[in-house]
Amino acid sequence: MRKTLRRLLPLLAILVVLAVGMSATAFAAGDPTEESGTKMIECSDCGGEGLCMTCYGHDEACEDCGGTFVCPSCEGTGYVESPSHFYNTFWALLPPIIAIALALITKEVYSSLFVGILVGGLLYSNFSFEGTVLHVFSDGIVGSVTDSYNMGILIFLVILGAMVCLMNRAGGSAAFGRWAQKNIKSRVGAQLATVILGCLIFIDDYFNCLTVGSVMRPVTDKHNISRAKLAYLIDSTAAPICIIAPISSWAAAVAGFAEDGQGLSLFIKAIPFNFYAILTILMMVGLSILRIDYGPMAKHEKNAVENGDLFSGKNPYATMEAEESNENGRVIDLVLPIIALVVCCVIGMIYSGGFFEGAGFIEAFSNSDASVGLMLGSAFALVFTFIYYLIRRTMKFGDMMSCIPDGFKAMVPAILILTFAWSLKSMTDSLGAKYFVRDFVYNNAASFQVVLPAIVFIIGCLLAFATGTSWGTFGMLIPIVQSVFPMDNPLSVVCISACMAGAVCGDHCSPISDTTIMASAGAQCDHVSHVSTQLPYAITVAVVSFISYIIAGFVPNAVFALPIAIVLMIGALIVMRKIWGKKELA
Repeated sequence: MRKTLRRLLPLLAILVVLAVGMSATAFAAGDPTEESGTKMIECSDCGGEGLCMTCYGHDEACEDCGGTFVCPSCEGTGYVESPSHFYNTFWALLPPIIAIALALITKEVYSSLFVGILVGGLLYSNFSFEGTVLHVFSDGIVGSVTDSYNMGILIFLVILGAMVCLMNRAGGSAAFGRWAQKNIKSRVGAQLATVILGCLIFIDDYFNCLTVGSVMRPVTDKHNISRAKLAYLIDSTAAPICIIAPISSWAAAVAGFAEDGQGLSLFIKAIPFNFYAILTILMMVGLSILRIDYGPMAKHEKNAVENGDLFSGKNPYATMEAEESNENGRVIDLVLPIIALVVCCVIGMIYSGGFFEGAGFIEAFSNSDASVGLMLGSAFALVFTFIYYLIRRTMKFGDMMSCIPDGFKAMVPAILILTFAWSLKSMTDSLGAKYFVRDFVYNNAASFQVVLPAIVFIIGCLLAFATGTSWGTFGMLIPIVQSVFPMDNPLSVVCISACMAGAVCGDHCSPISDTTIMASAGAQCDHVSHVSTQLPYAITVAVVSFISYIIAGFVPNAVFALPIAIVLMIGALIVMRKIWGKKELA
């Protein structure tokens, strides 16, 4: 009973904080969806254009519009009132809160996500049976899977799974494991090698999670590092690295969300104030060198060291463990396909941004589509890998082709969780959760300017945790901050950085985050085990970051604020080491 209550306390705290904003008011605007407490949504019949879609304004005898040429559903406004009574209210956040609570309590992620989706469908349809079924399956699950961006990510996952399977069977992973066994002598070295590799692969968080996982699993397994610890290291070098890398899909996303075409320069200015990302890197290095583990992670690490149990529970990827590999494989059989994957994905990213149509490299990266770039890049890398292994005569063509369905099977858990997570997000979108949060921020922004960076950080954390999307979170908050502060105000950069840091922190903690799901898949770790073991570490960094943002609010100077944040983080690590004691795990 006490354990259940302990799990529920963070969720109850979220409910209390979010409930404060239930009656929030905001600024009115010309667009009805920008009005405080809006119930308006884009008209589905005309797509928001207000034009009759039957005659397109060309037939005066049109029966649908009666010759008025305007959409009969919205009467030419482009907007209609939402059919849901719960639209743009606190209840819009109920589906993800229920899903997260059930996942942490039951440790069953699939059923928990589906229950959250179902609750979203019930609220949207006002508890109508037919409306719920149609919204859950047609608008939610089917709509998420058929979305072009999501489909590109799923194809990228399948191709990456096939490449991992190819590299394993070609003997590349085993050869790298043998090399690592000779050259990486300790658990500390294996963990630091994982951190370094994760920092080097900063192009995209999805790509980071799966690539680092496939490369480092054999190394960490040799040194009896638990899969939960590996998943934490992977997750902590994914989004936190991408959000401070100017050349990454995340930088491109932020550049797109910012106004007045100053996105990339704003992103670069915000890097020194991105305390959560910077301190997360420091946290990983400190945990590894000082050999500190606490919370549920300590149990996983103890089981791994003393009993050789890397999972401390169920392994959803158990069927993929026993896989034959070529004993004549070489390290180059792993390294060369990965290099090809990195190069091809970078080319794919800048291609999607118009680099080959005359755009500059930075501009192309800022305008890139990560889904298209990763999909095309991974496809070309897969073809290269096929050709390379044929030339090397490492595998027969038939054996290579069999890796495609096997790679798909390896990614099924991640694909299934991603599909449900995307569907849950579509439920919150259809209930107007973003407008509810926007009103809350607007209502409370101007009154607390000095502590606003810390407030924005907390709001970003809660929103990303509840929705599982960091991009959506800073996509909502950055324009709001820009409207509150002029860009010549030093606090504007601090607050925008707090938006990004909070979004990454919430995304890092959330069990329905796609990056968290990818990290579990990359480490081949049980998803709920990854979430529960990572949470205490992420919360530690979040608390230090929150204090640092309070300091930065009073002194918005990175030269002063960042060193203080680093000192606070080192102090927190020393305190943890004294409390938990030095673990003799080397």
